[in-house]
Amino acid sequence: MKTRTDESTEVAVALEKVSFDRERPMKKQTMRLSTLALCAVLLAACTTPPAPPAPPPPAVVKPAVAHFDWFAYDGHDPVYDTLKARKDEYLNPILAGFYPDPSLVRVGADYYLVNSSFAWFPGLPIFHSRDLVNWTQIGNAIDRPTQLDYKDLEMSRALFAPTISYHNGTFAIINTCVDCVPDNRENFMITATNPAGPWSDPVELGFEGIDPSLFFDRDGKAYIVNNGPPQGTPLYTGHRAIWMQEFDAAAKKMVGPRRVIVNGGTDIRKKPIWIEGPHLFRTKGWYYLMCAEGGTAEQHSEVIFRSKKVWGPYVPYKDNPILTQRTLAPTRPFPVTSTGHADLVETQKGQWYAVFLGTRPYAGDFYNTGRETFLLPVHWRRGWPVILPKGRPVPYAAKRPALPQDAAPAIPTHGNFTLRENFHGAALGPQWLFVRTPRERWYTLSGLSLDIRARADSIGSRGQPSFVGWRQQHAFASASAELEFTPQIEGERAGLVAFQNSNYFTFLGLMRQNGKLVVAVTRRAGPGDPENGGVVASAPIDANGPVELKIEARGAAYDFSYATAPGSWITLLKDADGTILSTKTAGGFVGTVIGMYAFAPGP
Repeated sequence: MKTRTDESTEVAVALEKVSFDRERPMKKQTMRLSTLALCAVLLAACTTPPAPPAPPPPAVVKPAVAHFDWFAYDGHDPVYDTLKARKDEYLNPILAGFYPDPSLVRVGADYYLVNSSFAWFPGLPIFHSRDLVNWTQIGNAIDRPTQLDYKDLEMSRALFAPTISYHNGTFAIINTCVDCVPDNRENFMITATNPAGPWSDPVELGFEGIDPSLFFDRDGKAYIVNNGPPQGTPLYTGHRAIWMQEFDAAAKKMVGPRRVIVNGGTDIRKKPIWIEGPHLFRTKGWYYLMCAEGGTAEQHSEVIFRSKKVWGPYVPYKDNPILTQRTLAPTRPFPVTSTGHADLVETQKGQWYAVFLGTRPYAGDFYNTGRETFLLPVHWRRGWPVILPKGRPVPYAAKRPALPQDAAPAIPTHGNFTLRENFHGAALGPQWLFVRTPRERWYTLSGLSLDIRARADSIGSRGQPSFVGWRQQHAFASASAELEFTPQIEGERAGLVAFQNSNYFTFLGLMRQNGKLVVAVTRRAGPGDPENGGVVASAPIDANGPVELKIEARGAAYDFSYATAPGSWITLLKDADGTILSTKTAGGFVGTVIGMYAFAPGP
């Protein structure tokens, strides 16, 4: 048996032989020298003790998946116990919850309505009705991430007030995606032959401003009116103007000059603010221009102008506004406030109706449900349309339109109601909402539950968190869900969130805290609070199975409860401050959305 020393001696002899071999060409000698030198190095390496094996890689803990077996919503506002509708009446609002800036169009006996949605996805919900009272959501005009990208925006940016129209077999929506792109590219058009979709990709219209509205005249020409800055330097804060430009519908582009047709509002000498939301229509021998004025808060109103010519001059109605609640006593019972941003439609029977936004505060100017859609008849007075006489409150119950009554929708939209989603379908319904434009698919429907993957986009970030939400549609309401979830790492959590925007929300759910499983309430009440919210209540929990969670709203007070046995509720936090979810506190133009959420810290 050879030893390592014998092998070394043989290599040395071979090297010496090669060194003195004068008969072979130098090139071959050099090559052989190199080869044998390499052998010597390898042999020397063999004498070195082998390195210890590398340690195994650390175990990777995959983020947990939250399984939501059901979600339930129950809304019961006291006003509907007090003011009940008779058989020939309907209830306002017709679309309860965050459904602002309504626009509608009639096609034959069918009515279609669209609302703004801001940075929620899918965007621009589309509803259908045949009686103007019972509305069924049939889709969303922005339902593909490739249509628009409003990632990283705060919740009250992106899709502002839309307008829907119909002409020669094609539906069109024109809209503004605020802060999505530079100012002169924000306005766009999408089209569809079926209002349920699919809707086209956006076509940029190339003008500045918001609230565009499309009008087709009888001679085939089309025009777009919108809110924009005035010519020259604004004379005061809130000084805006209504602009108009001709539109080539076939080429889908603006043509001709842009002109101001209303400067400031009904009377610029009185410094009216925020003239916006224009709609142009023609009837009774006149062109009518209807606009919102006064800002979208308590001073909101609707005003009307008219002209014999499409380009004006437009003269304001001497009894403007034709809709407002700003002069009414704030102490009146069940107030409706901030009314405006209306649109009109003529029924097939020649009656006129208006849809408009309004709010239902539970105290002062505090409301969490956002701006909602209301319906009222329009009365013509000496050639002018009036939605509501001055000093009269918006009624909760009003006489039904003289139209064949439509079937009640499967998903209620007005009055008090209860609904439950068991997630047995292959897809989520069009009512469900995501925060901003999705960048990946992080949820699945197993046929038995909604399964949400915990990810590092937190609900308090400008990202796209793992959150599926339902609008809070009543001041007095509860949202509950059954959750199966085992957090694996510190800070991981899943549960329910009452969400107004990324700076104002409250979470209830299971989380890993200091290595222990707890049920907790965390709250963010402003940008100075932690991104995930600070813990305001917690309790240890031994959850070997499903846990039920419930968030209950009673106006300004919110309760947070859990149960480890069905229906055996334990209150974790009672009478929490719900005003942090109000528009008054949080700002913006949206409403509270309550939904299911999962989060895992990580890159």
